[in-house]
Amino acid sequence: MIFRLLALFALLLPSASLAQGRAEIERTMRRATQYMVERVADHGGYVWTYLPDLSRRWGEMEAEPGMLWVQAPGTATMGHLFLDAFNATGDAYYYDAAARAADALVAGQHRSGGWNYFIHRGGPVAARRWYATIGRNGWRLEEFQHYSDNATFDDAGTAETMQLLLRLYMVRHEPRFRPPLDRAIAFVLRSQYPNGGWPQRWPYGPQYPAYQRLITFNDDVAKENIRFLIMAGQALERPALLRAARRGMEIFLATQGRAPQAGWGLQYDMRLNVAGARTYEPRALVTHTTAANVEQLMEFYRLTGERRFLEHVPDALAWLASVRLPDGVGPADRRFPTFVQLGTNRPLYNHRRGSNVVNGRYWQDHDPARPIAHYSQFRGIDLDRLRREHDRLAAMPVAEATRGSPLLERRPFPRFFILDGLAAGSDFSGAARLDPRAIVRDLNEEGWWPAPLTMTSHPYRGPGRRRIAPGDFATTQVGDETDTSPFPDPSPATGISTATYIANMARLIGALQGRR
Repeated sequence: MIFRLLALFALLLPSASLAQGRAEIERTMRRATQYMVERVADHGGYVWTYLPDLSRRWGEMEAEPGMLWVQAPGTATMGHLFLDAFNATGDAYYYDAAARAADALVAGQHRSGGWNYFIHRGGPVAARRWYATIGRNGWRLEEFQHYSDNATFDDAGTAETMQLLLRLYMVRHEPRFRPPLDRAIAFVLRSQYPNGGWPQRWPYGPQYPAYQRLITFNDDVAKENIRFLIMAGQALERPALLRAARRGMEIFLATQGRAPQAGWGLQYDMRLNVAGARTYEPRALVTHTTAANVEQLMEFYRLTGERRFLEHVPDALAWLASVRLPDGVGPADRRFPTFVQLGTNRPLYNHRRGSNVVNGRYWQDHDPARPIAHYSQFRGIDLDRLRREHDRLAAMPVAEATRGSPLLERRPFPRFFILDGLAAGSDFSGAARLDPRAIVRDLNEEGWWPAPLTMTSHPYRGPGRRRIAPGDFATTQVGDETDTSPFPDPSPATGISTATYIANMARLIGALQGRR
């Protein structure tokens, strides 16, 4: 009987982690945060990973001291985590940490109103030097091979930063956050094309790669802008932002191909033709983008109740089914080719030769053997789930489908962004599987959680050589020793990771909120 009572008591606990005591969890959170804020942060900003002595650090590529990374899980993501911790504990230390992160981002806000991939506190001269050395020699990272004096929507860095400024303003209405927030909103509105789409970067010019001006779906550019406009339109009571979000939805309908190729590409020109971008992003339809856009059309139906957003979803699903790869081609859990040739419906696969950015070349053909490794040529898509969700929505009364839509009714401003998966570009849903007891135990004496730094890079050793180095780099993440692209470290060092910090903190915050 006593064992049954103990078992029942355990079930009634709001979270197993609370058995160890709220005070212990809060002490652990505070110690870990103080280390990040007072030892790791650079004027309030962060990159992604660090060696313990901070002698080397990385964002998407190796960073220099004085560089703050905007892309997740960088400075804005840390700011969102701090605000989640503030809302969970009421401790003003976390609010101040979020405000410092926002101040660092505001200091690097581009004059257009958006943000670049990173901020260099050394200014444009230092940023140009980084692009001309480390950036220029990242063979597979073409977006970093040139300096562009504009801002980007790529990888949700701008979207996540705008969210952070909006959150901070909504918490205390501090006047200092409103001007940079208004500049960011103006950036989104001014860069939107009349057809509703957005370019990858803005403002663009003839001196920059042509793909910067293309209407872009890649990396959720349109999705995140629409989501932010709805959030800001509601919070700030600005109906014009909601109208801009509705215009953004139209580009999804306007660009969908018609049967039998009813999919989408990564980007489009001004005549709404599918266009190529980086050398390994050919002019083609793209399966994972199509699946993501199907998800968006269903979300637009939930937001608006307009059946036209569901009308051609079955065509897109039929096209995806038609390009599913036969057994034996590609990994068993990724049955769809990334790229599909327009007109023929045949898969396209990227390959490369050479050893670095100077002598290396990419090309496409129909042969799945020996594809590049750094940009997956095969995708896992749960087609059955998409079909079920479409059928469920199509059969649902409109009033039920749109219940809670922020376009149709007022909604309270969210309290938790990392915890509830609202931060643009950040996904820490896996943190729910972590054990809070182990998290508390694993914080080291200095106050940080040791993490394997699974990615590393060659230090910059000078520009790539024209002569191809010995070896086979066709299917590797990195080329010869002059290639500064990150690659998996076969013997990972132990270091400091913002992603590890955020995931552990998110789980502890969840424990405080009684979430299992």
